[in-house]
Amino acid sequence: MASSFTLPSFILLSLTYFLFLLPSPTSSQSAPAPGPAGPINITAILVQGGQYTNFLRLLNQTQVLTQLPNQLNNSNQGMTLLAPTDNAFLNLPAGTLNGLTEDKKVKLVLYHVLPKYYSLEDLNTVSNPVPTQAGGSKGSLGLNFTGRGNQVNVSSGVVDTQINNALRQQFPFAVYQVDKVLLPAEFSEAPAPEGDGSSSPPVAGKRPAAKGPSSQGGDGDGDGSSAPSNGGGRRMDMGLGLGLVSGVVVFCMTFL
Repeated sequence: MASSFTLPSFILLSLTYFLFLLPSPTSSQSAPAPGPAGPINITAILVQGGQYTNFLRLLNQTQVLTQLPNQLNNSNQGMTLLAPTDNAFLNLPAGTLNGLTEDKKVKLVLYHVLPKYYSLEDLNTVSNPVPTQAGGSKGSLGLNFTGRGNQVNVSSGVVDTQINNALRQQFPFAVYQVDKVLLPAEFSEAPAPEGDGSSSPPVAGKRPAAKGPSSQGGDGDGDGSSAPSNGGGRRMDMGLGLGLVSGVVVFCMTFL
């Protein structure tokens, strides 16, 4: 009896020991910690949009495309990109892009980048002007947004257009379609005109020739000397006449 009672007790104690060694179900099924989010692929977003070939080309030519992901990863406010369509570039006046220097091309691209994440609702109530990556909010390098219901308009001061589509609207990065290329106001400012000489001061020591009255100086001279010469001639004729009369009178008296 003692041996038969001891064996089951031993088995029970052994099972209890092994149960304590097994890991708990909750610890084995706990979810792993989320890893860092992958980099945002701006090229993939624009390619998927299907009508941003010209904008992508300009992003690559200016090397802004390689800079934006780094700036986005180092920012805690996010970023917003306004992407002009291919038709927007086609509607530019001929030679607009070719007439820009490399620095101005970079500024043009950065003018379409807002250094903060904005949803469409944010753009309806944002305080204008909104700063851009091109240089700030003041002067000609800020953008103005106005909202009318579900419609959001953007203006550079010389170009007005509507935001029609959200290619991506998730923090920290938003991409919106615009149907016109946003040209900064300073790009349309004409340089100061150079003097054409029409208002230049007269040369020192040189006096303009005076024109005589049309009723005098019939010989065409316009220096005003004809009037005094005519007066002198009349006085000379009167003197000769008086002298002749006096001579005749004296001659007659000698014979009286």
